[in-house]
Amino acid sequence: MYFLYTTIASLLFFFMLKYMKRRRHFTDVKRLDGKTVLITGGNSGIGKEAAVALATRGARVIIACRDPEKAEKAVREIKFKSHSLNVLHMKLDLASLRSVRDFCKNFLQREKRLDILINNAGMPGVLDWTDDGFSMCFGVNHLGHFLLTNLLLPRLRECAPSRVVTVSCSTYQYQKLDFQDLNYNLLPFFTYCRSKLANIYFSQELARITKGKGVTTYAVHPGFVQSNWTSHYSLLCRMLMQVVMWMFYVSSEVGAQTVVYCAVSDEATKHSGGYFVDCQPATLRPFARDAGVAKKLWEASERLVKLA
Repeated sequence: MYFLYTTIASLLFFFMLKYMKRRRHFTDVKRLDGKTVLITGGNSGIGKEAAVALATRGARVIIACRDPEKAEKAVREIKFKSHSLNVLHMKLDLASLRSVRDFCKNFLQREKRLDILINNAGMPGVLDWTDDGFSMCFGVNHLGHFLLTNLLLPRLRECAPSRVVTVSCSTYQYQKLDFQDLNYNLLPFFTYCRSKLANIYFSQELARITKGKGVTTYAVHPGFVQSNWTSHYSLLCRMLMQVVMWMFYVSSEVGAQTVVYCAVSDEATKHSGGYFVDCQPATLRPFARDAGVAKKLWEASERLVKLA
């Protein structure tokens, strides 16, 4: 029994060393003075760390968050860490298409530039519904960002060259989309996987639509990141997840590296529509590279959010 425990512990230790060793840090110090960045969910986790990194480079950073108190606290922390006063927040609830429309109307009236849009906010696998009757995962992770990006796309084109970075996840590979049931809301994990696959198809089709128009787009797997996404679960579940995260997950700062890379790097612009892991392009499973499915999802999404 002692040998078994020792073996398991050793394997876990070497796995952690291997995983931590392969994580890259984006060290390019390219400035973003005069640029405006919008980050959904920028009040915590990956979004907050990305906000710090981009504000440090001189960008005007706007974090979109549904909770004004949390957003205000995050703005103070981002300003302190980045030594920049050009950080603010705006209210946005991606679980409400009306909120998305109101946000975009307000943003376009207030802000004359949008150079980088980071679709970062995400909902873990929870069996709940949005204000519009969509499954929470699909509604927030895909449809909310789909509508947001489309309504802000004219401003992104005006400010070209511009970028759209969408945070996905490697768990996309465990599910395929069912167009007879896009609103699938039965098993939390699989609901989440489908929404992350939708993020990838969205980024690919957006790249096709904006090709030659100065807008580039990227889907990012940030790694498995320690953050507050476990807050949606029970206390016991959170405790178990915290143990797993401590052992295998990376910090939000490390997780934000690939997001910042795609937002800033000149090299990334060669791979619009690509999927990035660890600050470099990665290969998707064949079914996730189907342009026909990507186009079909885009058209279905237009109908669902009433853009078509």
